[in-house]
Amino acid sequence: MKKTLIIGASTNPERYSYKAAYKLKQYGHDIVNVGLKKGEVAGVEIEPMGLIHTDIDTITMYVGAANQKSYLDYILETKPKRIIFNPGAENAELVALAGAIGIDTENACTLVLLSTGQY
Repeated sequence: MKKTLIIGASTNPERYSYKAAYKLKQYGHDIVNVGLKKGEVAGVEIEPMGLIHTDIDTITMYVGAANQKSYLDYILETKPKRIIFNPGAENAELVALAGAIGIDTENACTLVLLSTGQY
């Protein structure tokens, strides 16, 4: 299973990050929720950016490129194997930075990847 860090985690059931948290857990993946507001999603507390997790396979982005700047160092220090940029979160600058240190990137939808067995 692929431990996944969700950037942009939300307690709002209408948000795709919320849906992805539950779907990831349903498929047996451990998750780490990172967001601005306190709360819990899929039984996992939302934590502020800060603690570097060294066992992350995938970061799935639910924050737009303009708001990702404050996350850049955090993401690169986490050193995931890949970053998924969900629709609306695409970021050419972060793709280049990640690629330079060997992190794979993908413009895709986490929910679709899970549903089609491509996650």
